[in-house]
Amino acid sequence: MAMSERRIVIVGGGAAGFFAAITCAEACPGTGVMVLEKGPCFLAKVRISGGGRCNVTHACFDPHELATRYPRGERALRGAFHGFQPLDTIAWFEGRGVRLKTQADGCLFPTTDSSQTIIDCLLTAARNAGVVLRAHCPVEGAARRPDGGFVLRLSGGETLGCDRLLLAVGGCRVPALGQLAVALGHTLEPPVPSLFAFSAEAPWIRDLAGVVIETVEASVAGHGLRERGTMLFTHWGLSGPVILRLSAWGARVLHGLDYRFTLRVNWLPSLSFEMIVAQLRARRQTQPARRVVNSPIPPLPGRLWETLALIAGVSRETRWAELSRAALHRLAQRLIRSEVAVSGKSLNRDEFVTCGGVRLSEVDFETMESRHAPGLHFAGEMLDIDGITGGFNLQAAWTTGWLAGRAMARPRPAREPGASSRF
Repeated sequence: MAMSERRIVIVGGGAAGFFAAITCAEACPGTGVMVLEKGPCFLAKVRISGGGRCNVTHACFDPHELATRYPRGERALRGAFHGFQPLDTIAWFEGRGVRLKTQADGCLFPTTDSSQTIIDCLLTAARNAGVVLRAHCPVEGAARRPDGGFVLRLSGGETLGCDRLLLAVGGCRVPALGQLAVALGHTLEPPVPSLFAFSAEAPWIRDLAGVVIETVEASVAGHGLRERGTMLFTHWGLSGPVILRLSAWGARVLHGLDYRFTLRVNWLPSLSFEMIVAQLRARRQTQPARRVVNSPIPPLPGRLWETLALIAGVSRETRWAELSRAALHRLAQRLIRSEVAVSGKSLNRDEFVTCGGVRLSEVDFETMESRHAPGLHFAGEMLDIDGITGGFNLQAAWTTGWLAGRAMARPRPAREPGASSRF
C-alpha cells in the first residue's frame, strides 16, 4: 500500500492528544494535523471521568503548589504549569461556551454535570480547526527517517509519514502501548497501578458498605505513608479520596507488597487519645442509663460506632454506667487506631491511572519534545506522571497537550527530497 503523508500525526485520541491537536491546528491554521485512535471512539476516558461528570481540573492556581499534587512528575511540572495551569483551562473551556463550577473540595466540573459537554466541546473545536480524526486505527510500528520525520505502520499494511509525531496513548499498563516510545529510543519506567481502592475481606468492613466518614487518618504500617480525608466503605473494602491518595503516593511501595499490608485508621484524627478518653468518661456521668452502642461520638456515623464498640468487646446491652475502665480504654484505642488487613487492590478497569511511562529526564518540558528524537513529542499519561484524585490527571493532560501542540505548530526545517525509511 502506498505511503500517505501528514505534517503532524498524534497517536492517541484521549484528552492530551485532542488538546495537542486543537492547540497545534489553531496556532498554525492549515497545518495538516491527524489524530489516530485505536478504539471505536475518541475521549473514552474523559467520558467516564468523575463518575461521568468529568472532573476537568482543580482550583489550585499556584503552579508550585499545584505541582505538589503529583506523586510522579512534581519537579518537571512546575515550569509546565507556568505555561498552562487551571486558570487557563477554565478560560479555554469558557471561551468555547462551557461553564465550569467549583465544588467545596476544589474540584471543577461542567455546570451540566455531564462529561458529554466536555467531549462535544473538544470534538467541535478539533473539527473547526481542521483536525482529521481517524478511529479504529491502531499503530503497529514507528521508525525515524534518516533525514528527519517519522513513518508509522498502521493495521492493514498502510504506512503513514509525518514531520512531527506526538505519542499520547495513555498509561502504559499494557506493554504494547509503550513500545512505540521504546522503538524510537526511549526508556519506560515500569508501569504500576495508581488511584485504586483497597480490598479487605473482614466481614465488618463489608457489612458497613455505603457508610461514609468525612475525615479519617489512614496510614500503611511501617512505610511512612499517611493521608487524611474522606473514606467510603464498599462491598469489597475501602475507597474514597483518602484511600485513593494513599494508593497514589504509595503506588510502588504497595505494588512491592503485592497489595497485602496492614492499614491503620484513626477514626477521630482531630482528637487525641486523652481527649477521647475524657469524652467517654463524661458519657458515664451524663448518660449512665444509655447503651454504649447507641451513643456515638460525633461525627462518627452510628453504624460505624456500633461496629467499633462491638469489636472492642462492648456488648450490645452494656450501658455507660456498666462500662469498665479496661473496656473504656479498649474502645478509645480502637477509635484512635483500628487495623485492617488489606488483601488486594480494586480498580475501575477503564478509569484507573498508572504511574510509570516515558522517563521524564528524556523529555524537554518546555516543548514536550524528545531529547533523543527531534520532532517526537509526548503528552499525558504516556509520561511517568500521575496525580492524586481531584482533576489533577486531566490538568496534566491539558498542560502537556497544550505545550506539545504549541511546539509542533512551529515550522521545522524542510526534508531533503528522495529520502526513505524502512522498518
